[in-house]
Amino acid sequence: MKHTVVYIDGMTCINCQTRIWKALRSTPGITDITVSYEQSQAEFSYDPQQITLEEIGRLIEDLGYQVIPTEKLRRKRFLQAVGEFFVIALLLLVLQHWGILNRLAPDSLAETGMGYGMLFVIGLITSVHCIAMCGGINLSQTLRKGESGAEGISKTMFWNTFAYNVGRVVSYTVIGGVLGALGGLAGIEDSLQTSSAFQGYLKLLVGIIMVVMGANMLGIFPGLRKLRIRIPFPGEKSSWKKRIPFFVGLCNGFMPCGPLQSMEIVALASGSCATGAFSMFYFSLGTVPLMLGFGSLFSALGKKFTRQILKTGAILVVVMGLSMMSQGSALSGFGSRSGEKTAAKADHMQNDDQTSAVEKDGVQYVSSTLRSGQYPDITVKAGEPVKWEIQAPEGSINGCNYKMILRDFGVEYTFENGKNTLEFTPEKAGTYTYTCWMGMITGTIYVTE
Repeated sequence: MKHTVVYIDGMTCINCQTRIWKALRSTPGITDITVSYEQSQAEFSYDPQQITLEEIGRLIEDLGYQVIPTEKLRRKRFLQAVGEFFVIALLLLVLQHWGILNRLAPDSLAETGMGYGMLFVIGLITSVHCIAMCGGINLSQTLRKGESGAEGISKTMFWNTFAYNVGRVVSYTVIGGVLGALGGLAGIEDSLQTSSAFQGYLKLLVGIIMVVMGANMLGIFPGLRKLRIRIPFPGEKSSWKKRIPFFVGLCNGFMPCGPLQSMEIVALASGSCATGAFSMFYFSLGTVPLMLGFGSLFSALGKKFTRQILKTGAILVVVMGLSMMSQGSALSGFGSRSGEKTAAKADHMQNDDQTSAVEKDGVQYVSSTLRSGQYPDITVKAGEPVKWEIQAPEGSINGCNYKMILRDFGVEYTFENGKNTLEFTPEKAGTYTYTCWMGMITGTIYVTE
């Protein structure tokens, strides 16, 4: 018997480790088998009279993986990581620079009194925004593999995205019923948004999980593969693992989202458990075709291009995870900086900024115009009151930018068409980031001494 270690490229999850181990175990002449997803290797003993190392390599490659000689492993990983970093950075730059995700926000949201048919149509229309907000989460669940073979992987992917969307529908419906029942009671507030800081922390957490998952699938940092989220479900382990996409879909109902928030207000205003539940049910059904189709596209392509589609999907998961982390950072206030260290930068920006304040009678006046996918940057002085006038032309307000949050100054403002006026007093010099209520659009306030 000979003992050896081979390095394997292409393992994207713990199921890959299981598939390779099962294939080696069922092959005569191979014993003492250990396969490690974290280290991208397989260690085993084999009898050269029954099977050669080349035949074992072909066996592993027939499963869709690649056996790499030790001397080529590091170079291949380095070049692969450089290429993937470049693609991720480029996609993220395009998304952020052109505001593509922001532009998917709907111009109008659901209103109370709409019929169920119209609520379904609203769901269809706003599902484009669902792709921007939750497409990465949907994709991360779609890419969870289980069965061997391209056909089995494709089938598993489809059922994953189907279960995820079923979880979404159930979650939305239950929330609608609860809100409808609460709406029937006296004194219920019509504002359903949790604190912006909480929403920011939630987005940061989800974004980090998505980035780690995508990086693990790509194998960029093999050490990260030790960071796997283990959910202690009771009962048969494999049975519960198949239900994870459904449970993730259930949690989707608590994500900060403009169209969803609008529908929750409709459910609350209905004053009826049944009406609220049906309102959210028909709306959620409207969001399913595009979301299900998004995941199904990847599952269908998986039949012929399993490795390529998994890599593409992993890159998208990382990009959208980084985007969600950026949104969470803005909402939670991590992007703002105050104090002497940032005063110099703020002073420099004042020289070139076209939206600097104009002082009159001890008050700083600033005028700006609201755009659908962009907030204005302004420069003001510390210690003096600011009166900020923002013109909102017809069509400039949408489901994302309609509410602006200036966390550092304790201001939350909901825009209306026409003239809008915000008042606050900056106390310290620095660079402050403000954001829309979902964290997708940001602007900067430069405060000088």
